[in-house]
Amino acid sequence: MSDVGPISRNIRLVVAYDGTDFNGFQVQAAGRTVQGELEEGLRKLLDEPVRISAAGRTDAGVHARAQTVSFRTHHRTLPGGRFCYALNTRIPRDISVLASDEVGPRFHARFSAVERTYRYYIYTSPTRHPLFQRYALRLRRQPSIRSLNRLAAELVGEHDFSAFASAGEPSKSKVRIIRRSAFFPEGPFLVYEVAADSFLWRMVRCIVGALLELESAGADEHELRRLMRAGDRSNMGATARAHGLVFQHVRYEPAHLGPAAHR
Repeated sequence: MSDVGPISRNIRLVVAYDGTDFNGFQVQAAGRTVQGELEEGLRKLLDEPVRISAAGRTDAGVHARAQTVSFRTHHRTLPGGRFCYALNTRIPRDISVLASDEVGPRFHARFSAVERTYRYYIYTSPTRHPLFQRYALRLRRQPSIRSLNRLAAELVGEHDFSAFASAGEPSKSKVRIIRRSAFFPEGPFLVYEVAADSFLWRMVRCIVGALLELESAGADEHELRRLMRAGDRSNMGATARAHGLVFQHVRYEPAHLGPAAHR
């Protein structure tokens, strides 16, 4: 009896990856991508072509601690909770599927998401650290967390984030709602955490670069507000490097997961 049936199942995966050696998440004409590796692994596992959708399409060098992807399959025998184990034997070691389940037919990893959280990791040292340099930005000085948090708090709420939009941003509207924006110490790192409904392309890295530069210059929240009103990306300083950024978490309302047709 064939393992492939006529009923389409909707599967959710929670995925972590080290983005160092990937040319971003999304499949491209050339270069190794997270999506490409996952889809090839699923093709081998299910013996059918699979197209996945992701909660966030991270850039080259950006990491993920709990990225969410979803896909549909006609494969009918593998339980939803076993996909993670079966798929991990068919994908490279710099990607891992942490969990899997079968969700309702209306769930979509991208469009069902109500909040995405990113973290940016920084360490301060006059010399580089070989265990940190792939995953955190090095600063040679110790910034003021208090000053950084005064600036970061200004971003909370609904704003036009044109000043933090990279050239080539496809969205017509640059308005986004940030729910959390704060710096805090975590072990040897200074971490910036930001949560929003969605983000512009490279928006988090633009924010980190701008806040670090403003803090270094002694600028206050009034100066940040002025620059945001001007909406000119060129006034906001350099974009922080990709390797310090981690896609931390994505939140869904329980109702969006829905009852699965098969468990």
